[in-house]
Amino acid sequence: MFSTKDAFKQQFLEKYEIMYGKSFEESTLPELYNTLGQMVREYVSHAWIETNERNRANHKKQTYYFSIEFLLGRLLGSNLLNLGVQDVVEAGLKELGVDLREVEEQEVDAGLGNGGLGRLAACFLDSLASLSLPGHGVGIRYKHGLFDQRIIDGYQVELPEQWLRNGNVWEIRKASQSIEVKFGGDIQVSYGNGPLMFHHINAETVTAVPYDMPVIGYENKTINTLRLWSAEPSQFRPDKGDVMKYKRETEAISEFLYPDDSHIEGKILRLKQQYFLVSAGLKNIVRTYLKNNDHLSDFHNKVAIHINDTHPVLAIPELMRILMDEHGMGWEEAWHITTNTISYTNHTTLSEALEKWPISIFKPLLPRIYMIVEEINERYCRGLWDKYTGDWKRIEEMAIIAHGVIKMAHLAIVGSHSVNGVAKIHTDILKEREMKLFYDYYPTKFNNKTNGITHRRWLIKANPELARTISEAIGDKWIAKPEHLSALLPFANDAGFKQKAYEVKYQNKLAFARQIKQLTGIAIDEHSIFDVQVKRLHAYKRQLLNILHIMYLYNRLQEDSNFSITPHTFIFGAKASPGYYYAKKIIKLINTLAAKINDDPKTKDLLKVIFVENYRVSLAETIIPAADVSEQISTASKEASGTGNMKFMMNGAVTLGTMDGANVEIHEEVGPGNIFTFGLTAEQVLAYQRNGGYRAIEYYHHDQSLNQVINQLINGFFPVPAHEFETIYDSLLVQNDEYFVLKDFGTYVRAHEKVGEAYRNRDQWLEKSIINIAKSGRFSSDRTIQEYADEIWGITRS
Repeated sequence: MFSTKDAFKQQFLEKYEIMYGKSFEESTLPELYNTLGQMVREYVSHAWIETNERNRANHKKQTYYFSIEFLLGRLLGSNLLNLGVQDVVEAGLKELGVDLREVEEQEVDAGLGNGGLGRLAACFLDSLASLSLPGHGVGIRYKHGLFDQRIIDGYQVELPEQWLRNGNVWEIRKASQSIEVKFGGDIQVSYGNGPLMFHHINAETVTAVPYDMPVIGYENKTINTLRLWSAEPSQFRPDKGDVMKYKRETEAISEFLYPDDSHIEGKILRLKQQYFLVSAGLKNIVRTYLKNNDHLSDFHNKVAIHINDTHPVLAIPELMRILMDEHGMGWEEAWHITTNTISYTNHTTLSEALEKWPISIFKPLLPRIYMIVEEINERYCRGLWDKYTGDWKRIEEMAIIAHGVIKMAHLAIVGSHSVNGVAKIHTDILKEREMKLFYDYYPTKFNNKTNGITHRRWLIKANPELARTISEAIGDKWIAKPEHLSALLPFANDAGFKQKAYEVKYQNKLAFARQIKQLTGIAIDEHSIFDVQVKRLHAYKRQLLNILHIMYLYNRLQEDSNFSITPHTFIFGAKASPGYYYAKKIIKLINTLAAKINDDPKTKDLLKVIFVENYRVSLAETIIPAADVSEQISTASKEASGTGNMKFMMNGAVTLGTMDGANVEIHEEVGPGNIFTFGLTAEQVLAYQRNGGYRAIEYYHHDQSLNQVINQLINGFFPVPAHEFETIYDSLLVQNDEYFVLKDFGTYVRAHEKVGEAYRNRDQWLEKSIINIAKSGRFSSDRTIQEYADEIWGITRS
């Protein structure tokens, strides 16, 4: 099918005519995309079957990666790349008068994720397949993603993200492998001569229907699976109640990613989603396992289950339930298998982000699961009592159930054999502060696995000219072994290579500038510094610090005729959660500031602000290769890792950031001369939080420039109602600036001055850029996944 250009052309034309019953001359781009996607899926089907058969025949231990999000991005281009047929397809389509890039543009980003959590999961799946490791994804097939973001009059407006409107060419529905999931009802206990028997009766039953998508390894004939579950009405539902209400409530389970949980119905729906995911996934895994094994006593030696953050933590009591209630195991054996099967990644140091479920919601919805969690907690607390007799406070703080809530992170730690953080500083904070009591009790469970990104999508696909330039200089060994990017280091002082790197970056900036002009009508200077902060909108990520600095620059340019800056384009992209009022105000502030600055004839040649609407993976693939400066400015100790910092680094942007998350390890790799750092350290932040002593008002009074920009939030500087930005003003002064924006402002300004000085010396800047690229191999997800495989999951190449 893809062996030669001519063979492809013939197959493509035949496939198109079969699918659409008309001549190629009448084709549309969406039809061409569907035709090509169908061909790719058919092409990989044999290798997909072969991969599964090989894993079964070799009795290989397999990993299942449970995640509430998988932020895949567009798949056509990456699939063609990984199959090694991109050039053949591009040449064949060109002869047919079709541009492959235009065909790829027809694909809608899959609405299966939101931010870093989901993108990490997608990178991990890519690395698992590309390393020929038997590892599969388990998620939910959301009908709608988070939302499509529109900016209207500067405000975020949310529209349904209807990514499945035209179907999904990559999925295969497997209705014959459906699973029944039960909610509510009652638990009937029967007493006999053997162990107690638990029967779930009067339950609301939901059918989980699997949709499989191929995960294609890079040029290695390994095709793993991402299995997504869709909620549908069950044929086995007891005949009672309102049928249409049941249908609506059932389908709502897989309707939206992160349903609004500001009311009790939304909270119940979120909990339903989480149990639906793990129950369907685990029942399917156990069923598959028993096709090739007579008993489950060796399950943990053949299966590894990984829970990505706390959303899938119910996998622990659900696996216990399956082993005990459905397969007759005793508690001790089931617990041994469960805890040796399941491993857990923590993604946050923010205590408010650690999930807690009220018993009043949990128990009626999941009655048997609650009984098991209660028993886990009882046995675990007995162990705590044996070790810490009389220390009620410690036991209370470590308990899974306390004060009417179930603490999911505590359950995750107790019920797994491995707990990992996602950057060295994050793991250290978990061990020394956030989870210190657990680390003292389970010192061998905790470990670090610094995040990574797939260089196949974020360099080879997103920045093909840079990838080609690298291979011309050092060969292509780095494609299979990204750590070999370090061979670029000598080229940081090579004039010829620097010029090529400059030309690649310039062309990427030119392409992005054209895109911005097309999308917004705003012309930006491709010679200016492209300074980029694209990520989820959250107070701790401190987009506000960036904005206040831009206001400071604008004020200086207005007031001081001797003040000058290197021309600067500040680029933002972010979605705020629909219910996150403060974050949505920040978006309004960015857009209000942009309107003021971009229209000002005095500053428009030196300063531009761009907010990219509806930021997503496909946009990131254009923005990141064009960036000069990577803004990674979270409050130290708050960002677990970050992966955007790695993507920018790999594409030659230089980091401007705090010593937080993976920035610390980037600093170690590139050295202090090739990164711009500023602000409080994690230790200083934690000391302020522990001991107090920070008074934001003092910085407001003692720094005239800072005083000015803060006052401008409320003094009529912006053409908006007087109260528009009061919430932001109050967060800084009345609420004492929780994320130390004012404290770090001065050092942030000075760091920016150093950025401008360095950028003006083109030779010096290119040296920094190339060193960053050369050192980025350390942050490939191939390295991360190999560490998981060797040190947590115990899986080997198939």
